[in-house]
Amino acid sequence: MEEEVSSELETFRKEWQQEVTARSKSSSSNQGNKLARPPGPPKLGSSVVKLKPSTHSGPFIIDDEAHGTLATQGHQDLEDKDEARKLVGEGKDNYPSNRASREPSSALEHYEQAVEKESQGSLGDSLKLYRMAYRLDAGVDRIYKNKHFPPCSFKSKQANLNPPNAPVAVPNPAHHSLDGPPKSSLSELITSFSSVSILSAPRPTDHSPPLPCPISIIPSELLVEILKRTAAADIASFARLSLVCRRFAYLIETEDRIWKNVCMGFQHGFGAMHYNWSCTISGDPVLCTDEHRYDTDDPLAETDELSPSSAAVLTPLTFPLTLTYPTHKTMFQKRPRVRFSGCYISTVNYIRPGAPTPLQVSWNTPVHIVTYYRYLRFFRDGSCVSLLTTTEPTDVVHYLCKENLHTHHAGGLPSAVMNHALKGRWKLSGPDPPTSLLPSRMTRTTSAATSSQLGPSSEAEGTVHIETLGVGGDKYIYKMELSLRSGGRSTGTRNNKLAWRGFWSYNKLTDDWAEFGLRNDRAFVWSRVGSYGMGE
Repeated sequence: MEEEVSSELETFRKEWQQEVTARSKSSSSNQGNKLARPPGPPKLGSSVVKLKPSTHSGPFIIDDEAHGTLATQGHQDLEDKDEARKLVGEGKDNYPSNRASREPSSALEHYEQAVEKESQGSLGDSLKLYRMAYRLDAGVDRIYKNKHFPPCSFKSKQANLNPPNAPVAVPNPAHHSLDGPPKSSLSELITSFSSVSILSAPRPTDHSPPLPCPISIIPSELLVEILKRTAAADIASFARLSLVCRRFAYLIETEDRIWKNVCMGFQHGFGAMHYNWSCTISGDPVLCTDEHRYDTDDPLAETDELSPSSAAVLTPLTFPLTLTYPTHKTMFQKRPRVRFSGCYISTVNYIRPGAPTPLQVSWNTPVHIVTYYRYLRFFRDGSCVSLLTTTEPTDVVHYLCKENLHTHHAGGLPSAVMNHALKGRWKLSGPDPPTSLLPSRMTRTTSAATSSQLGPSSEAEGTVHIETLGVGGDKYIYKMELSLRSGGRSTGTRNNKLAWRGFWSYNKLTDDWAEFGLRNDRAFVWSRVGSYGMGE
């Protein structure tokens, strides 16, 4: 009986071992097909271990599949935890996520996070971090630059192989430069055009005959005369001819005969300048011969008047070249002169406080923006026009002529603005007068008192004196002093601005002088008017 029980028990054991072996093989093959990272640990309350009661009188049996899964998850969780502890322990500051999560403490850390935020597009956060970094350390930008962009990462500049104190035997590396020959100056470039002739236009095809160019066969003397007449007609068109070809550029830049004719002429140059009063305030011509051209009497005193037919013709002045003006071109560009092909406009804007109306409730005090304009136009005969109005320049400049200097304009006409225009005269403070043009009574005397009457030498060149009639008749005379200046972004713009020096009123009846305040007034700026042509 015992033998039968032991044989059955041995048979059951063998069958159980075979079954366990087969299940272990199948579970190992299934584990190989699963993902590398198993799912997380089991949730609390879920059954992991399955207990099966045996029909035989043996011990409890544990499910091998559940046992393998539990064991595998336990071991892999331990490996993950060990790896995390290792990473945190070794280099927790090597990842941007760790740095971003940690609050910056030093100025450099604030600056680094600000740079990172700026690269990500968070400008508001980067600005806050920049401010905090500079509050902690004002030189944090240099520290950041030395850390991330050290000087050793850049190429050092080549040492100066030819210092100033080196002997002549040391070769100059500039002679062996790979950038080509050094650039020449403008004067050298213009000089290189001296032997260049005028070329005709290129042929449209290779087999076409050369196009005719009649101006290329004109002698240089005739070409200079053509350019001289062009300059007398329009100086701006004459200057633009230098863009046509190299030959024109050379002649316009270096031909002093053309510039002397322009500089001393009556069209654009100093021949039209008046260095003393040449007319009365009303615009009538006065005795102005060569003998009294530099006579400086009382500017407000009326001199003897002459009819236009009996007025003497003035001799053109000739100014010698000096160190300040070595060429006639330089003299024409830089010497103070008045322009006649336009008018000078002063735009005045200022704010004036107002008073609230009693019928309107307002919390703020109103203000008034006041805008008005001053106009000045000079004429070649020494007269001028002054106008103060609130009308804009587009409605005024075309009526600033001598024909409109009267008060009979109807109110509805566009020229009605000229009802407030004032007649006047002008003169320019100039250089010392030539000795040949001085009056004989000045050349004969040697007294210091008589020599002091030469007014132009005691005043700086470039001051414009203007005298106009006052408002309300002949009771008052207004006197203005303006200084010729150069303004604008272009370096070639000269004598286009009149800056205030003083403004006075003279009462003829009481012989009193009063000064006007110039707190809000601005300088006059020259504006060309096409309808004026070359000026009157």
